[in-house]
Amino acid sequence: MTTSLDVLTAALTDALGDKLVRLVERLGEMTVEVRTADIVSVTRQLRDQDALQFEQLIDLCGVDYRDYGDGTWDGPRFAVVYHLLSVSRNQRVRVRVFADDDFPVVPSVIAVWPVANWFEREAFDLFGIVFEGHPDLRRILTDYGFIGHPFRKDFPLSGNVEMRYDPDQQRVIYQPVTVPVRELVPRTVREPHYGSS
Repeated sequence: MTTSLDVLTAALTDALGDKLVRLVERLGEMTVEVRTADIVSVTRQLRDQDALQFEQLIDLCGVDYRDYGDGTWDGPRFAVVYHLLSVSRNQRVRVRVFADDDFPVVPSVIAVWPVANWFEREAFDLFGIVFEGHPDLRRILTDYGFIGHPFRKDFPLSGNVEMRYDPDQQRVIYQPVTVPVRELVPRTVREPHYGSS
C-alpha cells in the first residue's frame, strides 16, 4: 500500500535529482538536505513543480550544532532550516543546508518567497548567518550596538556589554558587563529510551 509519504518521497527524489544530498524521514516528516549553492534553485523547484507545490515558507531558522550529540557531531556547525507547506497538497517538508563554520553564508531565498525577509534577518541577528543577496540584512531583535549573536552556543550567558542610563551624561551608555561570570550545571544526556516502560 502506497502512503502519502511514499508519494512525497518519490516526487522529491524525481524533482531534485542530483541536487538531493540526503532525504531523511523521521516521525512521519521529511527532511531534504541540499548543498548551500543549490538552495535557490531547489526552493524554486519545490514551489513550482506540479507534483510538489510548496507555495508557502512557514518558517526559516538557524541551527548551531556545536556540542550536538554530546560532542560527537563532526559536521558543519551552522545550518539553515526551511519549513515549507503545500496548501494545495496538504503536505509539509523541511529543507536543510549547512554553512561554513568560520563565516556562515547562505544565499537568500527572498526571490522565491518574499516572506523570508524577516526570517533571514532573525537568523542573521541571532546566529550570525549572512544571507547573500538579502536587500536589507540588519539586526531585527537585538539593539544596533549589540555585540555578538545570542543564539550561538558559545555566546556568554551574561552577554558582552550592558546598557544603562548614566545620570551624569544624561543618556544611555554601553559598558562592559559587570555581572560575574556564571557556570552552568553540566548537561545530562539521557540514554535513548530513558523513561519508557
